[in-house]
Amino acid sequence: MDQSRFKQFMERIERGEKIEANDWMPDDYRRLLLRLIHMHAVSEIMGAYPEKEWVPKAPSLRRKLSLMAKVQDEIGHGQLLLRVAEDLAAPLGRGRDDLMEDVIVGRVKFHNVFHMEAPSWADAGIIGWLVDGAAIMTQTALLDCSYGPYARVLKRICAEESFHMQHGESIILALAEGTEAQRQMLQEALNRWWEALLFFFGPPEVTESARKMMEYRIRYRTNEELRQKFLTRYIPRIQSVGLTIPDSRLRFDEAQQRWMYTEPDWERLGRMVRENSGPKSQERIAFRRRAHTDQAWVREALIRARAQAAV
Repeated sequence: MDQSRFKQFMERIERGEKIEANDWMPDDYRRLLLRLIHMHAVSEIMGAYPEKEWVPKAPSLRRKLSLMAKVQDEIGHGQLLLRVAEDLAAPLGRGRDDLMEDVIVGRVKFHNVFHMEAPSWADAGIIGWLVDGAAIMTQTALLDCSYGPYARVLKRICAEESFHMQHGESIILALAEGTEAQRQMLQEALNRWWEALLFFFGPPEVTESARKMMEYRIRYRTNEELRQKFLTRYIPRIQSVGLTIPDSRLRFDEAQQRWMYTEPDWERLGRMVRENSGPKSQERIAFRRRAHTDQAWVREALIRARAQAAV
């Protein structure tokens, strides 16, 4: 590594300056960013699939249209993030097609929650309210990221995710105020998702890569800090709509000023992500593979048009 350049790079970060795509950056900074943004992009795209299943089954035309708009937003977020990742990947000899093919062959992972089933309309509400709420926690914590292109894209994504969260909350409130069967359906959905929501933020230990990302000011908060913030914000809201959180150990420790909870099964859920072995993993990857293959002619046509325009 060029130590003089590295020193200047760290001084820029410490001054709060943003690093741009064409700036010099250390290799490990580039790779940490690429891994983070690549997974984020793929998770946005794969995250559309659980809700996509409910577009034709939504209980009203208004619900159908709003859910369809949300699915379109999520795919759009993935495309924006892939564009950011593409700039980081180019010096490594990789392009957008490579980045998308990675999810098909298992070279990149996506968030645990998108490997799960969504068997009821209440699941669509939980995804919008709590999963998107957890996503907002993690993404707003990255708004001051030292990499400028990512920080700027996140401003738009976070703004749209806040609407997604309100969309989910609207579904939750309608069900909570509905029949006994609807309230039971809602409680069962929360029971299915609670452990995965805790896992969403990652293990509590600060890994070497997480420590390095904080040193480079890619991120500023640990996984556990984000999880505690989520619990503080959402536990009162969940209880206010008459739901019971499925954790008998859940309590707030006044002495430590933190929530105590039953830890999720880190090994089981981690294996599900690493091995794509969740209830819906393979089905959703197959959908992604089919979409990627079926749309190849569009990508080829655009490449040819761009090449002809350059002549």
